Amino acid sequence: MTDPTGAEAHPVFALSDRFVDEYAALSPMTATALGVSGHDDRWDDTSPEGAEAMRSFLESARAEARRLPPTADRWARLALRIFDENAGLELDTYEHGDHLHQTVNHLAGLFPALRDTFDVMDRGTTEGWRNVATRLATIGEPLAGWRASLTEGMRRDLWAPRRQAESMVDQLRASVAPDGSFTGLVAGFADAGVDDDGIRDALREALGRAGEAVEETARWFEREYLPGAPDEDAVGEERYARRARRFLGTTVDLHETYRWGWDHLLELWSEMQQVAREVDPDRDLRGVVEVLESDPAHSAATQEEFRLAMLERARQALRELDGTHFTIPDEIREIDVRLAPKGNALGAYYVPPSEDFTRCGTTWWSLGDAEPVPLWDEVTTAYHEGFPGHHLQCGLQVTLGDRLSRVHRLLFWLSGYGEGWALYAERLMRELGYFDRPEYVLGLLASNALRAVRVCIDIGSHLRLPIPADVPFHPGEEWTYDLAVEALEHFAFNDHALASSEVTRYLGWPGQAISYKVGEREILRLRDEVRAREGSAFDLRAFHEQVLGSGPVGLDHLRELVLG
Repeated sequence: MTDPTGAEAHPVFALSDRFVDEYAALSPMTATALGVSGHDDRWDDTSPEGAEAMRSFLESARAEARRLPPTADRWARLALRIFDENAGLELDTYEHGDHLHQTVNHLAGLFPALRDTFDVMDRGTTEGWRNVATRLATIGEPLAGWRASLTEGMRRDLWAPRRQAESMVDQLRASVAPDGSFTGLVAGFADAGVDDDGIRDALREALGRAGEAVEETARWFEREYLPGAPDEDAVGEERYARRARRFLGTTVDLHETYRWGWDHLLELWSEMQQVAREVDPDRDLRGVVEVLESDPAHSAATQEEFRLAMLERARQALRELDGTHFTIPDEIREIDVRLAPKGNALGAYYVPPSEDFTRCGTTWWSLGDAEPVPLWDEVTTAYHEGFPGHHLQCGLQVTLGDRLSRVHRLLFWLSGYGEGWALYAERLMRELGYFDRPEYVLGLLASNALRAVRVCIDIGSHLRLPIPADVPFHPGEEWTYDLAVEALEHFAFNDHALASSEVTRYLGWPGQAISYKVGEREILRLRDEVRAREGSAFDLRAFHEQVLGSGPVGLDHLRELVLG
């Protein structure tokens, strides 16, 4: 619960505490993610009726918050503002019918959320495994509700693009394949150290029921949804601008940002060529990357060896930077790295600690079948997803119960702030000397090139903008899916499978992909402005505390807080 110093009396904090509990009851999946107990055997109501119940709850809660008295206290004012923004952002999705089609999404859709819920469930106790078995056996319920919501979307002519629906079919069937995530739950029980034949039998039965529900949904997509799903991926400038503002908390000039993305990408490309010569002066950039990708000397021999190497990177940074560049609460000194089940979208992601910190913050890597695992471009990811990236930002957010409301600490998230900070953290680690080999610096630059080319692909594809005539990559041509995949292979050195997954992600999640670079650019601008204002008195640690100490906010709001 929240116990804000100096603001105990303001009712917004009690309202926020109650709101999270009531929200968790309406969204058991969110409850599991947050570590709010008592809901781990149930699923969200994904039907139109469930959406209406959530919309009504949000409207009522926002109205109640708006009736609360004004306050002069800094943290209470912040709590009121965040409460209103949080409810408003979610209500906006219902107003525009996003829940009727946007849930068909390669990475951020409903089925990936259902699948990933099992990753953060308790799998160390009898009760935890009993909940896993119950959820696996009843996964047909949220899948049926999902189909009902999508049917309503079809009735209103609100469709997800064909590409996203095809991804759902693939992911549904992959989950129950022999090496799929649901199948792995049964195998995982054998290694969990829980001796209960009843649960073992329940899991096997649940897997059969889940397989039937998953196949029914996959066939429904093929029979009912795909025949009417549009081939067009682009959402157009108006819809894109709305989505981008939701992720950023600011309005950007999309055409200027598109041009800036290209300029920044070409600057990075030039620097990458210079660093490649430090790695091997006898090879060009592409030749250097080919060696780094294929030479076992530059790789972890196994996925487990890779996991341990990434974990040690994060732990070392946490140990060494505590008290110098950051103030790290005891609750987030523990961090973990795990490998995601096969069938997930490729890449890495972070899951914050539970509210009571019984589950530590964890970076998950989805590596597919890769082995050995190249290290050159993954070291920077360890800092982005782990420490001092998301683990510091998200973990610190959960600890700030002395100032932030429970809604702010647990529910509020904007990609421009969160992903901007994580990308800034990568750059900071280079400034602090943690990229101790030139190939790791090259990996950092490739990571940044990935985020820069995302700006180009995401805005260019959704706004149907041509590639500028003065850039050395298909000048003047219109963006296509294949061209976007080629851009990732060319500039970020993604292999074809990862590049294809990435582009499918951008096309189904408009506006999110630009949040990394746009957010980082704003944090760097703020750092430069504060340094210029304070001169020799500038303190980098104090700046970091300014950025992180008020929790996640929109980029406009962050500027207000940092500059005063």
